[in-house]
Amino acid sequence: MAVWIQAQQLQGDALHQMQSLYGQHFPIEVRHYLSQWIEGQLWDAIDLENPQEEFKAKRLLDSLIQELQNKAEHQVGEDGFLLKIKLGHYASQLKSTYDRCPLELVRCIKHILYTEQRLVREATNSSSPVGGMMDSMSQKYQQINQAFEELRLLTQDTENDLRKLQHNQEYFIIQYQESLRIQAQLTSLATLPPADRQLREPALLSKRATVETWLTREANTLQKYRLDLAEKHQKTLQLLRKQQTIILDDELIQWKRRQQLAGNGGPPEGGLDILQSWCEKLAETIWQNRQQIRRAEHLRQQLPIPGPIEELLNELNSTITDIISALVTSTFIIEKQPPQVKATIISEQQAKALLKNENTRNDSSGEILNNNCVMEYHQTTGTLSAHFRNMSLKRIKRSDRRGAESVTEEKFTILFESQFSVGGNELVFQVKTLSLPVVVIVHGSQDNNATATVLWDNAFAEPGRVPFLVPDKVLWPQLCDAINMKYKAEVQSNRGLSAENLVFLAQKAFSSSSNNPDDYRNMTMTWSQFNRESLPGRNFTFWQWFDGVMELTKKHLKPHWNDGAILGFVNKQQAQDMLMSKPNGTFLLRFSDSEIGGITIAWRMVWNLMPYTTKDFSIRSLADRISDLNHLLFLYPDRPKDEVFSKYYTPPLSKAVDGYVKPQIKQVVKECLVATAVFFFGDVLPASLSVVWLHSVSCGRSDSMLDADGDFDLDDTIDVARHVEELLRRPVESQWGGQQS
Repeated sequence: MAVWIQAQQLQGDALHQMQSLYGQHFPIEVRHYLSQWIEGQLWDAIDLENPQEEFKAKRLLDSLIQELQNKAEHQVGEDGFLLKIKLGHYASQLKSTYDRCPLELVRCIKHILYTEQRLVREATNSSSPVGGMMDSMSQKYQQINQAFEELRLLTQDTENDLRKLQHNQEYFIIQYQESLRIQAQLTSLATLPPADRQLREPALLSKRATVETWLTREANTLQKYRLDLAEKHQKTLQLLRKQQTIILDDELIQWKRRQQLAGNGGPPEGGLDILQSWCEKLAETIWQNRQQIRRAEHLRQQLPIPGPIEELLNELNSTITDIISALVTSTFIIEKQPPQVKATIISEQQAKALLKNENTRNDSSGEILNNNCVMEYHQTTGTLSAHFRNMSLKRIKRSDRRGAESVTEEKFTILFESQFSVGGNELVFQVKTLSLPVVVIVHGSQDNNATATVLWDNAFAEPGRVPFLVPDKVLWPQLCDAINMKYKAEVQSNRGLSAENLVFLAQKAFSSSSNNPDDYRNMTMTWSQFNRESLPGRNFTFWQWFDGVMELTKKHLKPHWNDGAILGFVNKQQAQDMLMSKPNGTFLLRFSDSEIGGITIAWRMVWNLMPYTTKDFSIRSLADRISDLNHLLFLYPDRPKDEVFSKYYTPPLSKAVDGYVKPQIKQVVKECLVATAVFFFGDVLPASLSVVWLHSVSCGRSDSMLDADGDFDLDDTIDVARHVEELLRRPVESQWGGQQS
């Protein structure tokens, strides 16, 4: 039976839990009308931890949207008309929500299907999988839930044993009190006459002997019950610790790693719903066992029986306290960077000392204003949260820098602290956690270098590292993955960096001319090469250049990048080679090599305009500038420019209003002459000798017409046409002065 059919039969709390899975992020109507299609897809075949799987996720998203649209088109009648509109709306909504992060859709549907399966299994008391949709992730979740079920049964078993022990102990105490009463009666016989004493004493002695024999036997039984119960608790705590290790050291660490990569533009880390439910189950089970151990300790105190049980109970108490302490302190996490309780900024060295439990004497590296906040409990989500809306950094104390390290390479972290108690102040916890590393800057000009530090840390930090240790060098393919992720996130584009783009970047990074990607596969790039050492012949680093490209594309070129109109990552020589075989007027767009955040137009014959930057595009857009230049005809390789850019042109100005005509800005490039004069002196020189004079003139200053990148500055031109014309009018004799011989 399909999972959805069974899910609709849920009742009570299970039905409420199932309904809470849905919302704007994934409407329940979509689940209902596409139930067969949804359950028929291989969602679990996609590895959510692998960004390369995004293509598969995108195909599933597109298929889901297409199925919704098809379903909408087949609706008829009055009710069908409303449903058609609703399904069409959901198709648009899902595309808008997940088009840039299709892996998040897969994560969402996996969570929904898994939870539905669990609720159905629990409702039918069946441990078998439903629907045959168990893959690696659902199997892992299944194992965790099976362990919880085993813990539940063990806890129930020890609860039953504890009640049995309590009942037997209460009966033992009653019999013990009976033996005391008999002893009192025997003692009182001393006051009776001998005849009466002889008459009553044998019966009392026999009864006392029977009771004492029973008490001795029952004391041994109680001791065995206590030891058996302690052994069962040991088994439960062993499984509890194992389960907690899986959830905290595996699942929670993976979530934190996804959160870190999300800082570089990776897929969203996903919600904490599943982790929260697991941690709540852990807490409930731990607390139940702790209460049982304390009750067992209370029973021992009520009836002390010599033996090893006291030591065992002390050990169990210590173990269960360690387990609950680890759970509390490990699950004080930051879901959205940076919610805080009390926030303090500390240095890398202070963070290391904190994790080593060294006394930091409440040291900080600065002063944060408004850094305390009361946590609020949210009933619907079962979470506590604190929101700081006016927090600001007033002062920062920097450490001594090492070697060539700059201020933008110095890492700090926000220490979040809180204190709370459980069990009516029975246990008091001081909880602390650290944010991802932060870099403190004082001016916007430091932003790109600080971003480099954060990107390198997010991309290459190892789980459980010493703060904030990162490798000094990484393989080039690893860096490619990081900057590609960052580029797509910053530009908000599904079009990332192609293999050709990455080869271009490798050539720039390593000053290489190889076009073979395999030549760079095993090469490493150091942090210094990335953002400390300037590129050869430049005054900026590899990252600074790349970051400039991202910023320019994000702010002004995103639609053209998405359209494939910008080749971008092409050097000047490559551009010339590509254009030489094309008709005049063919042009391409490439990022400037000489200027951060610049893009230039290269065209046949072959001209290179000085790069445009953000400042230029704030005046007139790229599309309008291309429209202004009449000699630009075809975008490489052969697409008419209007076909590519016309939809981005600024509409023509309207007619004059109230007698006024609005001024218009338009790019103008002075007409340039590229003259090629070929002279053949066949009549004067020997037939075997022809003199060919090629004169190519650029519209630039005669002495320094090129910029640092070798591009022509068309803003400062001279009219060389007159000079060429004068040369052509001179008599041949005056030009070649007697060289006929």
